[in-house]
Amino acid sequence: MSDIRSEDETAIQAVLVDSYTAWEAGDAEGMVANYTADATAIMTGSFRDSRDAVRENMALAFEGPLKGTSTYNKQLSLRFVGSDGAIVVSESGILFPGQSEIPDAAKVNATWVFEKRDGRWLIAAYHNSPVLAPGQ
Repeated sequence: MSDIRSEDETAIQAVLVDSYTAWEAGDAEGMVANYTADATAIMTGSFRDSRDAVRENMALAFEGPLKGTSTYNKQLSLRFVGSDGAIVVSESGILFPGQSEIPDAAKVNATWVFEKRDGRWLIAAYHNSPVLAPGQ
């Protein structure tokens, strides 16, 4: 891997860590700080079509069902698409208060699409789906 790709990979990892850290703090603004304004997020039963929509929904969730949660994230791959794009695939899940691990049935595969804008790597899209199909 060239030095520039190593630097890009490190920068992308930092964006993810910042997002995970903000989640743990219940900080919706911090969680989307590295999202593009036109970012999209698709999860089972929901489509959020901007950074503002993601922030607003996460703020409500952090006040309610996701209060006190953290996330489990295991990166499965990172690949670059041209000079200004990257895709990260991870296995993820939500750790609720009192949990020490994520049940397999609650894990998701997530796809993060990154775009480099003005020298910064930003999250342009996020999508997740269950690791296991219902009934498995």
